[in-house]
Amino acid sequence: MAKSKHKLPRALGWLSVGLGLTELLGAKPLLRSLGLSRGHGLVRGYGVRELAAGVGLLGPARKRPWLWARVAGDVLDLATLGRGFREPGVRRGRLMAATGFVAGATLLDVYAAARA
Repeated sequence: MAKSKHKLPRALGWLSVGLGLTELLGAKPLLRSLGLSRGHGLVRGYGVRELAAGVGLLGPARKRPWLWARVAGDVLDLATLGRGFREPGVRRGRLMAATGFVAGATLLDVYAAARA
């Protein structure tokens, strides 16, 4: 495998670690910033999922299963964010930005998984 093929999965691994730590340790402030008051446990669970994917991508194991795990996680994230638009008091602009970020990450994840 060419060296450049390793760069994107590795970068996505570090992104997963960063997101995972943010979700795990900062679930309440993260949700508050979006105007949401419920779902702290769910967000923490998503953080654990992100950390696992990040460690998998940064480790010596095959990358493809971990990349597809990220795609599956992105689908859950998008569904959860979509549900958030129905909540009263939601900060729509911020929620739209978060949804856009996850949608972009999903495209990168699908591309990386397909190339792996």
